[in-house]
Amino acid sequence: MDLKNYIREVQDFPKEGIGFKDITTLLNNGEVFKKTIDMCVENVSEFDFDVIVGPEARGFIVAAPMSYALSKSFVPIRKPGKLPSETVSIEYELEYGVDKLEIHKDAIKKGQKVLIADDLLATGGTVNAIVKLIESMGAEVVGMVFIMELSFLNARDLIGDYNIKSLIKY
Repeated sequence: MDLKNYIREVQDFPKEGIGFKDITTLLNNGEVFKKTIDMCVENVSEFDFDVIVGPEARGFIVAAPMSYALSKSFVPIRKPGKLPSETVSIEYELEYGVDKLEIHKDAIKKGQKVLIADDLLATGGTVNAIVKLIESMGAEVVGMVFIMELSFLNARDLIGDYNIKSLIKY
């Protein structure tokens, strides 16, 4: 199944010159969404991990059903002020400013092996921040899985030597 057939490209969103890859058309087809999650699960079958993390918000769409399918813990990575208990946070630079991500301080234990799951690997800034956050907690990132990768943005150069799986590459 060619998942690209189910991704809508929206021109000039969020700003002029960008061709936004919209997964809502994929999500709108239950059979294709199920196959997408199944493919993500298959792509990480060789990884040994305890926990799947997914960043807000579209990462939840990938990580939570994978966690369910694999009987693994799901840990959300959130924007500031969204988690009710004590958090660990990281600030990171975006193309036009600074952003911040948080995780519950007790969500990942020292020594645990972590898989990162998200919808898109673009510039790598967000996932790089997530890696630093997880490693600062004493856990190990063993791999990453994405529905799509914009390989022309060279995120892998920023992220470094991690096992990265992408279902679709542009």
